[in-house]
Amino acid sequence: MEFFQKEIRLKAYSRGFHLITDEIVDNLPEIRQIQQGRLQVFIQHTSAGLTINENADPTVRKDFETFINDMVPENYPRFIHTYEGPDDMPAHLKSSFFGCSVDIPITRGKLNLGTWQGIYLGEFRDHGGPRKLILTAMGS
Repeated sequence: MEFFQKEIRLKAYSRGFHLITDEIVDNLPEIRQIQQGRLQVFIQHTSAGLTINENADPTVRKDFETFINDMVPENYPRFIHTYEGPDDMPAHLKSSFFGCSVDIPITRGKLNLGTWQGIYLGEFRDHGGPRKLILTAMGS
């Protein structure tokens, strides 16, 4: 069994959903050594999240942003945690909805995503800054 772990730092992304699959693969070439296993991607933040979805049509990512903002509006009058700005508490809720990690099978040295699947970073702050990911690949 092989184990590889690496911390990477993503550039600061604008608010919204962004495909980061290539950045992950490019930063962990050791994936090619694994014939059968899995990759866990974990984000070390509470105001951004990870998910897997459509990788071809960018309007899907735009619709994700529109929907989640309608679902969790800023300036919700009952929020108490407001001292970090109006986008902070909504960002925490969105992060919990989407989650802080994704698991992807590795098959014959490649991520075994579906044809139209990609890994999204959900950036839920207006100015979230660079984000840190922990990539853990394991398998044989």
